[in-house]
Amino acid sequence: MTEGNSAAPDHTTCAIVGGGPAGIVLGLLLARAGIEVTVLEKHADFLRDFRGDTVHPATLGLLDDLGLFEQFDALPHSKLRRAYFPGRDGSDVFADFDRLPVRHPYIAMVPQWDLLDLLADTAAAEPTFTLRREHTVTAVTRRGGRVTGVAYTSPDGEGRLSADLVVGCDGRWSTVRRSVGLPVREIPVRFDVWWYRLPTDRPLPESLLPRVRDGRVAIGIPRRGYVQVAALGPKGTDAEVRSRGIGAFRRDAAILFPELDDGVDALSSMDDVKHLDVRLERLRRWHANNVLCIGDAAHAMSPVGGVGINLAIQDAVVTARLLAGPLARGELDRPGGSRVLARVRRRRLPAVAVIQTLQRILHARLIMPALGGDPLDPPAWLLRLVRVVPAVTALPAFLIGVGVRPERAPSWARRPDGSPRVRRATR
Repeated sequence: MTEGNSAAPDHTTCAIVGGGPAGIVLGLLLARAGIEVTVLEKHADFLRDFRGDTVHPATLGLLDDLGLFEQFDALPHSKLRRAYFPGRDGSDVFADFDRLPVRHPYIAMVPQWDLLDLLADTAAAEPTFTLRREHTVTAVTRRGGRVTGVAYTSPDGEGRLSADLVVGCDGRWSTVRRSVGLPVREIPVRFDVWWYRLPTDRPLPESLLPRVRDGRVAIGIPRRGYVQVAALGPKGTDAEVRSRGIGAFRRDAAILFPELDDGVDALSSMDDVKHLDVRLERLRRWHANNVLCIGDAAHAMSPVGGVGINLAIQDAVVTARLLAGPLARGELDRPGGSRVLARVRRRRLPAVAVIQTLQRILHARLIMPALGGDPLDPPAWLLRLVRVVPAVTALPAFLIGVGVRPERAPSWARRPDGSPRVRRATR
């Protein structure tokens, strides 16, 4: 359906709050099941810098199943095929994606807005899909203790959209989960991230560039024509970092990436440096009556491993598979509807919990010691192991690139060529 504001209907079967990867993928999948779905996105476009730009092998396989891989592959992107142990040497492979038994054994680095534009354009071809841009959801609406839809503001003023189901895909600061009051478990994180770019014309490797120097820690991600850098530092120090000024920030960047010192001058001011308040948390319950949260709204992830997008998209796949039929049959308003929603969390929680546990271990054993000035040379026994048995590098590659519980697109959502299908499969 064509995007719109004032012409959009006042009721939809499923209202999705947030047009990020989870929201757009869920909207596309439900629309392919014939479910009337409306995605409300507060921005006019998807052009936001330093969002998660990693598209993992599991997501690349999903794009294949949806008939979209060729279009995705035509987008400008770079590929990461391996990650190295951090430390002063940095020549030993930690995760080798080429060893994965998958269709696309690499992580594609592509601007998130390009991916979202592709998914949204594909979804727009489905007659039951609507994307409302510049619609900021302010709260859920209720009647008799049940969520009945959302209230929003738009260029046309305030409005309401009623829905059989509201799905919060609106990130770690989710309006939906705050409006419903879903209980959250917060896991302490003691560092934050500062994102910036270092342009370069030099050839770049197909691997991450971990750097540790005297308490300075950063990960360089090779892109086309530049390196995207995540600099790590103690939580709560953003004001201090900015008060030191761009000159001091450039000097730190040059120390960490001396081979890219010609690009340091591109940092013209601290406005070129974006602060990320790192959070690690998950909801104790992902649903209430007629409302569900998935993705970062249900479980904010650390940027370690860049797995947040992959997990959010897999949440969307499971949500579509488990809820398309009940939505088509109007079962969520009947007794037991909440039990149907609870299935999403039961399916996805083990994968989320395992990855968050691994992230916490890496925070405690690697990141915080490095920020304290300790070297990050890996244990000698571990280096001997990967040198003698290189195949073990497939295990961390699998955890990062595929995940603990990979999800496949439902059969009714697959298209060899990405085209819409008229017949509806879930009724």
